[in-house]
Amino acid sequence: MTSFDIDRLAVILREAAKTEILPRFRHLDAGMVRQKTDAIDLVTEADEQAERQIKAAVQAAWPEALFVGEESVAANPALLDELDRAEFAIVVDPVDGTANFAAGLPLFATMAAVVRNGETIAGIIYDPMGDDWVLAEKGGGAWQRRPDGTQWRLQVARAPGLADLVGHVSITFLPPESKPKVLANLAKIRVAANYRVAGHDYRTFATGFSHFVAFNKLMPWDHLGGCLISTEAGGYVARFDGSPYLPSHRAGGLIIASDRDTWNLLRSEVFTL
Repeated sequence: MTSFDIDRLAVILREAAKTEILPRFRHLDAGMVRQKTDAIDLVTEADEQAERQIKAAVQAAWPEALFVGEESVAANPALLDELDRAEFAIVVDPVDGTANFAAGLPLFATMAAVVRNGETIAGIIYDPMGDDWVLAEKGGGAWQRRPDGTQWRLQVARAPGLADLVGHVSITFLPPESKPKVLANLAKIRVAANYRVAGHDYRTFATGFSHFVAFNKLMPWDHLGGCLISTEAGGYVARFDGSPYLPSHRAGGLIIASDRDTWNLLRSEVFTL
């Protein structure tokens, strides 16, 4: 079986952020930012250069691993099919929250997940601005760690009643016919935020500062690591139909909640698609 060292991968992400991402933050000229599919789907020179560095380091450390990066998939969509069949894969989002990064907003992340035979076994969310990681290995709990080795175990917050729930909700990719109903239902809770960066949505949830997170579009680099971290911190994760979330899923929505009862409450009262 392939040997994997989560600490080594964490360092690889940090090194790429230090050398390729942070030096470009608020130093992007017009030629360094491009649209991919539309005006809210951006890629920058930082995304591409950081992914190249991470890919080279991952392939040197684990040559047998399938590398699946967001920008690699943009160039070769067939990589997603390879992920579904891979014995061992490392999935990376070099700059999660590219729109924030391009706008000069200091809220973005570098993320990775490790998949073995169709199951996520490790996840890392690195915050370049705060210089720390939130990470988990399956069965080992979720942790927040600093470069000096200081770390502490994470536990999701206990959820209050519906009217006091605080959540992070992405409505961007909900079906158009469902958006008005979900937006109206969100009036039932206390706070519905959207950072436009899944990494920080998951970090905020796993560190106990929100009670749920919800998404519809399920690209693996956005959610595999965050869902494992959330589960290992004590949260409950399922797609809108109640089924478990797997690396092969690209649709079906996600609700990540403090516990199963809160998940059921949100599904019945808010996410009534």
